Amino acid sequence: MLKRHAGRAARPDFKTLLLATASVVAAGACSTDALAQDAAGNEVDELVVTGYRKSLGEARDIKQESVIQVDAIVAEDMAKFPDLNLAESLQRLPGVQITREAGEGRRISLRGLGPDFARVQLNGMEVLGNVDSAQDSRGQRSRDRAFDFNIFASELFSRVEVEKTYQAAQKEGGMAGTVGLFTGKPFDYGVGSKGAVTFKLGTNEYTEDAQPRIAALFSHNWDDTFGVAFSVAYSKRETTEQGHNTYNYTKPSASTMQSLVTRGLDISGLSADERAKFLSGDLYFADGNRISSWNAEQERLGLTAAVQWRPADNVELTLDVLRGEFTTQREELHLATRPLASSGSVSFDTPAGGVWPSMFQTASVINDIAWDADNYVTMTDVTGTTFGSEHRRSLNENRFNQVVLTGEWGLTDRLTLDGHVGWEKSTYDTPYDDKLYMRAKGNQIANYGADGRSAAFSTPGWDPTDASTYAMDSFYYRGFNNESELHEAELNARYELNDVWTLRAGVAYHKFRQQGIDMFYDDNVNGTRDKTRGTSVGDITYVFSNEFGSWLVGDYGKAFEKYNEYHRFGPNADGTGGALQDIENVYETTEETYSGFVQADWDSDLFGKRFRGNVGLRGYSTDTRSVGWIQGDSYAYLGTADVEGGYEGVLPAMNTVLELTPEVLVRFSATQNLNRPGLSSMAAEGSAFQDPDTGEITASRGNPDLKPYKDLTLDLAVEYYFAQTGLLSASVFHKKIENFIGTERLENVPFSETGVPYTTIPGATANSIVSEFSMPTNIEGTKRLTGVELAAQSQLTFLPAPFNGLGVVANYTYVDADEALTGISKTSYNATVFYETARWGARASLNHRDKWYTGRNDSVMSASTRGFEGGAYVDAAAFYNVTDDLQITFDAVNLTNEKDTQFWGQNRYLYNQNQSGTTYMVGASYRF
Repeated sequence: MLKRHAGRAARPDFKTLLLATASVVAAGACSTDALAQDAAGNEVDELVVTGYRKSLGEARDIKQESVIQVDAIVAEDMAKFPDLNLAESLQRLPGVQITREAGEGRRISLRGLGPDFARVQLNGMEVLGNVDSAQDSRGQRSRDRAFDFNIFASELFSRVEVEKTYQAAQKEGGMAGTVGLFTGKPFDYGVGSKGAVTFKLGTNEYTEDAQPRIAALFSHNWDDTFGVAFSVAYSKRETTEQGHNTYNYTKPSASTMQSLVTRGLDISGLSADERAKFLSGDLYFADGNRISSWNAEQERLGLTAAVQWRPADNVELTLDVLRGEFTTQREELHLATRPLASSGSVSFDTPAGGVWPSMFQTASVINDIAWDADNYVTMTDVTGTTFGSEHRRSLNENRFNQVVLTGEWGLTDRLTLDGHVGWEKSTYDTPYDDKLYMRAKGNQIANYGADGRSAAFSTPGWDPTDASTYAMDSFYYRGFNNESELHEAELNARYELNDVWTLRAGVAYHKFRQQGIDMFYDDNVNGTRDKTRGTSVGDITYVFSNEFGSWLVGDYGKAFEKYNEYHRFGPNADGTGGALQDIENVYETTEETYSGFVQADWDSDLFGKRFRGNVGLRGYSTDTRSVGWIQGDSYAYLGTADVEGGYEGVLPAMNTVLELTPEVLVRFSATQNLNRPGLSSMAAEGSAFQDPDTGEITASRGNPDLKPYKDLTLDLAVEYYFAQTGLLSASVFHKKIENFIGTERLENVPFSETGVPYTTIPGATANSIVSEFSMPTNIEGTKRLTGVELAAQSQLTFLPAPFNGLGVVANYTYVDADEALTGISKTSYNATVFYETARWGARASLNHRDKWYTGRNDSVMSASTRGFEGGAYVDAAAFYNVTDDLQITFDAVNLTNEKDTQFWGQNRYLYNQNQSGTTYMVGASYRF
């Protein structure tokens, strides 16, 4: 794990070595024969395009030749993708925005819709794969339809395609678009043996580690009749995200604030106006504030194998196998003002008197206070406040397996069959997720700035590293497990009627299953907690430091050893074992879909211009079922809900391309598509309670009978293609979406109508009245969004030498959407400037997106309104070709160490802000 240290870690000599190596690359590049040749005025008869320019050109060709609206990214060479991360490559495309985890791209939003609406397919088969987040606000342990792109190394893939418009031949789903990931195939690399090996070594400015990254690909093709290809990618790195944050908020009543003074809180140092405001019950307080560090060791392994067989000229079979492993061992360290539970007559107990911000739990004096026009407290100076030191450790193991057999058979010159059968499984397992709490009493000044969007925390007169001011609180043990599995098959036929028309038809089967369980272990219950809480901690702690401060944290090994006699029913020191205290969120959900399509493709002339396109219909029928636990007080198991549902329909789609000239294309699409409901909304797990005094029953559960989101999308684009890589494009799109999901609350309904077994409440019958029942449901109404995408790329060959090696890629996206649509920024833009010769090249990229919301609420001060501030990320890369087969590379990610800032409320008060540092990597790749 990350090293413990008393001050900021000195940047290692390894980073200096990386920068020095990069300087050598740049210096050597400037003296290459390419520049000398230009200076001498020599002419080049034939230009062989390689590297980044080659990647841009091939991606442009895919876009130009497609009937539907497509953007693509192509690997620069074997095992060499343009970026270190798939999501970071995708963010270079118009309409694509990403989120990050520990400084690395994680999820994408596409064309105005969040990650749950962007479908990902791997080798033609839909893929679901989630990893872990360090923070609840970023979807910690979320199991949904979104795909986390950091689960795979980018070197495993030969190309990525983003289908922005829909056609009937594509399986229904992915209302924002479909991202296709493709691994390398032996027939892609020609006859004979070919291979590539890449090794990179890097570091991050906040860590002391050397980060290895290794990828290798080998392919052998026997006369284009049989071929095999294998690839492996492995990386290991340490990460640190550090910053400061607030959490939740509280608006204590006037009586609660008066109770603080009654019990002895001194507010005499405040002015008369400040005292009156403090006691008024009008102020909103951040419930707590803290400095934090999220540290992790990440290890990623990817393996692919592909076998291709062409037993006859008209038959081709491809077997793809992929294995992905992503393991994170995380430590979180926080020093926070926080409420702490009391248990008996030990120090720091919470006095009676109501609910108030945690900073006042043991406060003796309020020295100063400030608030803004909306009564949000922006500064407090408190003596004797309550602190908690939280040390959390967890192990998160993500495993992904996929096997796909794809085939194509040309029965005649006109009739072709194709299809695939496949299986995949994704597991997310957390064997342990433990917390060790200590509590302290000290002083704090918390200043959020006049606008509430910045933070400065200080502890005057109190040393957070002084063990005598701390006391032990408790251990906390948890474990989680989720699993997704998919079986899929499809068969398609294509018949060429004539030179103009081609008829296509097909059928598909799709069965998806997901299950989950959360496990909570012994928390020193049954009296043992009283024996540990309040004891001294000097012998079980160490000092942790980061950019924002130093404080005392608990040492797991020493704490387990010290409290061993009280943990005979708890987990082992490595987090395994333990007496199960309760189980939560237990469910299994299945979807089974049969679908089919008919589509007519044409390639003809219209008024003397080439006119091509397709029109078709896709029908679908989906059956759903979810089985989940119903739980009561203290998560006691009461029974199982077993609920079925389903939906069916037909989706029309039309895509057209008019070529005004071979270089100028006009596209128009009118399509309907769907997006299946969120998995958490469908899970039938829920709760049931009976008030012991009134006898009233309340219940809730998920709803597998939800209908899918449906949209109508219109898309118009104009594209101009020129030179080898040049492209100018402009597109406008409009979506009209219905079947959004909200929460329905019903009053006084019979138990038999809830889908919750009446046996969950002793003595209840099917006719017993449930006073309040809630579940997710589709709501009436439509939401709209309109967007504009502009893109340009060009090699600036018209410039005089040596500047004719320059090139630019840029795009801009604007989306205007109803507020209910979250997860997207109104504006985003990307710009890349590159320079390449046959010997060397370099590029720098800027990515910017405006603020975006993850939740909205009409109330100004509601914490349900949350989001992220905008930001700009700058990356750079360079290469130097030592020989035709040996290349040295340099990569720098997040050069400006951009802040990741989350906010809450309509006024966008500070919620969380952290930085992950700049990462540098030097590497070498060899082709053979």
